[in-house]
Amino acid sequence: MTSSSDRLTIGELAARSGLPTSALRYYEELGLIHSERTAGRQRRYPRVTLRRVAFVRAAQHVGLTLDEVAEALSRLPADRAPTQWNAVARTWTHRIDQRIADLERLKRKLTGCIGCGCLSLRKCALYNPSDTASTHGPGPRYLLGDEPPPPTNTP
Repeated sequence: MTSSSDRLTIGELAARSGLPTSALRYYEELGLIHSERTAGRQRRYPRVTLRRVAFVRAAQHVGLTLDEVAEALSRLPADRAPTQWNAVARTWTHRIDQRIADLERLKRKLTGCIGCGCLSLRKCALYNPSDTASTHGPGPRYLLGDEPPPPTNTP
């Protein structure tokens, strides 16, 4: 470690944070973390960068995007560890609650469809004849909350 200057090389930061150096370079490109350059153009990170990286990883773990993380970190000093987690977390509460609701809905639909045992394509919420769900937008529309059309009575 670079104890005399209290700076970490990218390899040291990678080893301590558990992230590959490519991810750290990407985080730096996005402005999530910052380094200084030595005379030889090598990156040196302040030790507080470990806390910033942990902050990013915690946010990603709960489903937040890197854009959301960047917005939160932009309100904090770049040269200090994020200590205002509670204030930032309060702004994310709605987003996290929405993600939980989305996952619960997905769980109910998957359990109902796969677990019911009826195997009826006419009643299944995943059934999508002629790709009619595409009129509602991209992705698995019925799993995302759109209601499938009522079954038709065809022989």
